[in-house]
Amino acid sequence: MRRAHTVEEIRAAEAALMATLPEGALMERASTGLAHHVADLLGSCYGRTVRLLVGSGDNGGDALHAGAVLARRGCRVEVRALSESPHPAGLAALRAAGGRVLEAGEAGRRPDLVLDAIVGIGGRPGLRADAVAALAEVAGVPVVAVDVPSGVGVDTGELPDGGGTHVTADVTVTFGTHRVCHLVDPAAAAAGAVHVVGLGGPSGDLALPPSAVTALQAADVARLVPRPGGADHKYSRGVVGVRAGSARYPGAGLLCVAGAASGLAGMVRYVGDDVVGDRVRSQHPEVVGAGRVQAWAVGSGTDAGARRTLQEARADDVPLVVDADALAHVTDFGGPLASAVVLTPHAGELATMLDVSRGEVEARPLASARRAAETFGAVVLLKGRRTLVADRDGDVRVSASGTPWLATAGAGDVLTGLVGALLAAGLTPYDAASVGAWLHGSAATLASSGGPLVAGEVARAIPAAVRALTPGAARG
Repeated sequence: MRRAHTVEEIRAAEAALMATLPEGALMERASTGLAHHVADLLGSCYGRTVRLLVGSGDNGGDALHAGAVLARRGCRVEVRALSESPHPAGLAALRAAGGRVLEAGEAGRRPDLVLDAIVGIGGRPGLRADAVAALAEVAGVPVVAVDVPSGVGVDTGELPDGGGTHVTADVTVTFGTHRVCHLVDPAAAAAGAVHVVGLGGPSGDLALPPSAVTALQAADVARLVPRPGGADHKYSRGVVGVRAGSARYPGAGLLCVAGAASGLAGMVRYVGDDVVGDRVRSQHPEVVGAGRVQAWAVGSGTDAGARRTLQEARADDVPLVVDADALAHVTDFGGPLASAVVLTPHAGELATMLDVSRGEVEARPLASARRAAETFGAVVLLKGRRTLVADRDGDVRVSASGTPWLATAGAGDVLTGLVGALLAAGLTPYDAASVGAWLHGSAATLASSGGPLVAGEVARAIPAAVRALTPGAARG
C-alpha cells in the first residue's frame, strides 16, 4: 500500500531519524538517490548538461549535492540560484566537483534536463516571478522535481488559485514516503512518475504514523477481494439487488447489472422497469427477480423514478451503493440512509450535492470528498482520473488504476454494480468502494489494451482483473 504523509508528519520523522545519524548523513542519502535517478534518466552523464533551479533550504541542498555527484560523473552542471543564500555546504560541494552558478542575466547552455528544487515541502502554492522566469528559460526541457513539484499544495493536492504558476514535472524523486500531492489530483498530474528514495533508518526507513491518505496496490486488493470457500453456496456468497435503468435509459440498467453479475457475489436480483428487466434476463439469464438481498445498487439511469427506487431500497436496511439520478435524493428521507452507504458521484454531481461549482470540486477534490463523507454520513467515491474514496473519519484511498479510455458512457454504471456486489459479498463500504474502484480501472486497462473501449467491455473484463490477482499477490 502506498501511504502519503503530511508535511508535519514527515518533518517529525526526519528529525527523529537525523538524531540517530551523523550530521549531513540524511542529505547525503537523499541526494545520492536523487543523482542516481537523474543519471538513469539521462542514460549517460558524459557530455550532458543539467540545470539546477535552486531556492533556499534543504530542498536546494539535496539538489546541489546531487549536482555534485552528477558533475563527478561527467555532467556539465549549471545552477540558477533563486535565493541569495543557497545551501552553503551543497553549494561548496557542487563547486568543488566542477559545477558552476550562472550569473544574473547569463543564459547558460540549453540543458538536457532540469532539476526543480525551487521550493520544498514547506512551500505554498504558487511561484514568485523570478522562479517563473527561470522556468521559462528552460521551457520544453524534461523536468525532475526534487521532493515535490514546486508551487503545488503539498498536503492538499491542490494547485495555486487563480491560475498561478507551478512546476509540471515529468518525474518527481521524493524521500522516505509519498506526500499527499503525489497521489491526489490535480497536483498528482503535475508530479509525473513518482520515485521514492529510501532513507535507510534503523528500522528500514522513516518511522511514520498511520496515514490518512493511501493508495491500494495489487497485493492489497488481492487480500481484500472476497473468495468463496469450499462450503460456500450462492446465498452465503451474497445476493446483490439492482434497481437501475428506465424506459429512457435502459442501457444504464443493463450495464449496472453487468457490473454486479461479474461473479463476485453469488446471485444478482433485478427490480425495475419491465422492458429493462426483459433485456436483463435476455442478456443475463442467471439474474433473477425480487427477493431478499444483502445489498442494493441503486440509481443508475432511473430518471424520474430515482427517488422511489432509493426509498424502496432504503426500506430494506441493507448496505447501499447510490449513483446518478438517486444522488439528488439522498437527504430526502431524514435520518441515516441505511446501515451502510456508498455514494458514487462524479465532480458535477458532487458539486450539486454540496451546492458549490463543479470547478470548486475539481480544484479541491480531496477536501470536497471529505466534506461530502462527513456531511452525508457515507463513504463517498468521487470518480476522476485519480478516484478518491473518502470515509466518514477522514481517511481517503486513492485509486490510480485505469486508463484515459475509461472516460466513456456507462462506465460509472458498471462501477455501481461492481461495488454493490462487493458490499453483498461482505466487504465494508470503505473496502467495497476502494476495491471496486481499483478493479474497475484494472478491468478497463485489460479491456483497452491501449485503445478505445466501451463500458460493456469493462464489465466483461472484471473476472480477468480478479484472476490477475495471483495467489502470490494475495500473500504479498
